[in-house]
Amino acid sequence: QVQLVESGGGLVETGGSLRLSCAASRHTFRTYTTGWFRQTPGKAREFVASINWNGGRTNYADSVKGRFTISRDNAVNTVSLQMNSLKTDDTAVYYCAIDPSQPSIASRDLDDYDYWGQGTQVTVSS
Repeated sequence: QVQLVESGGGLVETGGSLRLSCAASRHTFRTYTTGWFRQTPGKAREFVASINWNGGRTNYADSVKGRFTISRDNAVNTVSLQMNSLKTDDTAVYYCAIDPSQPSIASRDLDDYDYWGQGTQVTVSS
């Protein structure tokens, strides 16, 4: 089983930037698609971005396209989410997760992801 730990959340003003990191406990992490999702109270968890096992394919939610960039460094078992031009609507708990069964396609579907981190809070103030 892979353990995931998110970091980098915090409080930022509108228009600011944050960089989230997802660190994994096992080297097998580098063979999995990894995704970022977010959730606000009373709402369903939603897809943000995903990256396949070698970084060759990425997907983004329309709401973050052009502002967020997902990347990975398999040498250190880490996936990052660079978030620029943040808006108040980006306020949420952000989770990373892995899809162990589809390493190439960078799925957008929450149900494809089996292992989840505990989340990191991102708050964007107006």
